[in-house]
Amino acid sequence: MTEDRGSLFGEAMRFARTSSAVGGIAARVIGERAFGIKTNRASHAEDLKTILGGLKGPLMKVAQFLSTVPDALPVEYADQLAQLQANAPPMGGNFVRRRMQGELGPDWQNRFAKFDQLAAAAASLGQVHRATLHDGREVACKLQYPDMAITMDADLRQLKLAMAIYHRMDGAIQHDDIYAELAERLREELDYVREAAHMRLYSAMLAETPTVHVPTPVPELSTKRLLTMSWLDGRSLALRLEENPPQDERNRIAEALFRAWYVPFYHYGIIHGDPHLGNYQVRPDGTVNLLDFGVVRVFPSKFVRGVLELYEAVRDADNDKARQAYMSWGFTNLSDEQVEVLGEWARFLYEPLLQDRVRRISETDDPRFGQAVAARVHAGLKRTGGVRPPREFVLMDRSAIGLGSVFFRMGAELNWCRLFNELVEGWSEAGLLARQTAALATAGVPV
Repeated sequence: MTEDRGSLFGEAMRFARTSSAVGGIAARVIGERAFGIKTNRASHAEDLKTILGGLKGPLMKVAQFLSTVPDALPVEYADQLAQLQANAPPMGGNFVRRRMQGELGPDWQNRFAKFDQLAAAAASLGQVHRATLHDGREVACKLQYPDMAITMDADLRQLKLAMAIYHRMDGAIQHDDIYAELAERLREELDYVREAAHMRLYSAMLAETPTVHVPTPVPELSTKRLLTMSWLDGRSLALRLEENPPQDERNRIAEALFRAWYVPFYHYGIIHGDPHLGNYQVRPDGTVNLLDFGVVRVFPSKFVRGVLELYEAVRDADNDKARQAYMSWGFTNLSDEQVEVLGEWARFLYEPLLQDRVRRISETDDPRFGQAVAARVHAGLKRTGGVRPPREFVLMDRSAIGLGSVFFRMGAELNWCRLFNELVEGWSEAGLLARQTAALATAGVPV
């Protein structure tokens, strides 16, 4: 029996724990909606976070994603799931030796001058080890945990059930395409050969952005479940923020992150779909390291055109142009009232880009302000019959909200309007398509 087939009992226990958590949501939501039984959602949501937080694997990552998609889950659950962090304890030395032998052969240790079997970092899908090659290069080796494909399928079944239950009780958002998008992206994240191609892609797209650094993969020491890449020296952005760095440093870091996300998006139609603090490091010179390229989304050029059209529509208060933008994203059959309701969410997202002055990303000190906007949008969509968000919307919204939350936490003060307009000056759909096609082919990204 292979390692990846040897934990059926553990997988059954995991399924039971997650099924219990999802079943708890179902019982409470049905009790409230069908029978008027009031329950303590906040207390149950805390229990849910405790259950999921002890699990390695994709369900924790799914929870983080859904916490930033308006109305994908009840607000109490979104609050708790947003707090989940990729901090599961690492697997031990026996696992490391077995997995390295399975990926590189019995003489794997001879491929390195030095290999630290104590994990340098542990995350939801794998853990990272520091090593040195015989030519002196320092590298990071990311090892995928065992049974991740099985675990992924189990977690996605639970996710589909939870979302279906919520939709039946409250149909403002149709979740089918949201689920399909998350499932495809998360399954891709298990393929480290694809992630290595994403690294090459980002290195090319950010070649003229000196404030952002991307690891270089080492293909001869990489497989589908092992990714070896150059080691980048840097400190966790979260830890640096705890030291209360000066405002000018906060601003430099924020500008680097803005370019790291939006140069690829506006110039190539490509986005890094996992913007949380654990994926950034700060270097001594104030530049940043961008990490973890498992979730990358390639957009059709018309979608990016729609993003720019929606910016113009919000700027000009033009609902006809807004409708055109939503249609280019894939929304269908929107009523005039639904366009107006969606406009409140669009104004929330675009507002920092409309004012040509230095400002914070949000000029309210209330971290729940965005949640309040989402609640009003939810109520409006429910009142008007609900909508089906297109698949492309999921990671775009996730990135905008996630990155905005990072800027909010940093207290960065920049002229977001000028940064945006500098990036899109002279933009054309044909130019984006040509750059995207060339970059994907050069990096060897499967499409």
